[in-house]
Amino acid sequence: MTTTDLLPPRAFTLRLTSTPRGARLARRLASHQLHAWGYPYGTPVNDAVTLVTAELAANAVRHGRVPGRDFLLRLTEGEAGVLRVEVSDTRGERLPALSAPCFDGESGRGLLLVEALADAWGVEPRKGAPGKTVWALFSASSGR
Repeated sequence: MTTTDLLPPRAFTLRLTSTPRGARLARRLASHQLHAWGYPYGTPVNDAVTLVTAELAANAVRHGRVPGRDFLLRLTEGEAGVLRVEVSDTRGERLPALSAPCFDGESGRGLLLVEALADAWGVEPRKGAPGKTVWALFSASSGR
């Protein structure tokens, strides 16, 4: 058993504007929170979780935006060192799907990065509100 196994679950939740600035803040604040939890800047875990957070937040802004509605970022660390990123938006009818990006396109690669970096990811209806939550899991015990 490691000291990570003894930590109680931790959570960080923040509502952000559905704008490019909100997506940038989600990325920066996720990295900062991970650092505060003991996953230093520049480590594989911090880098992977931060990149996935950035992609999910950008997708929420680009594809899940409803004017006047924010998106929700939630990071949790479970007892077994499992990190979970959740990004919730209010567009439940627009579900993410993996697809091959256009070779010379400027977008369309975000979910491929999520698929490559996360141990698992998925989408579920948003609890207690309209919309959806896209989540990703990371086993952080080996990257601390």
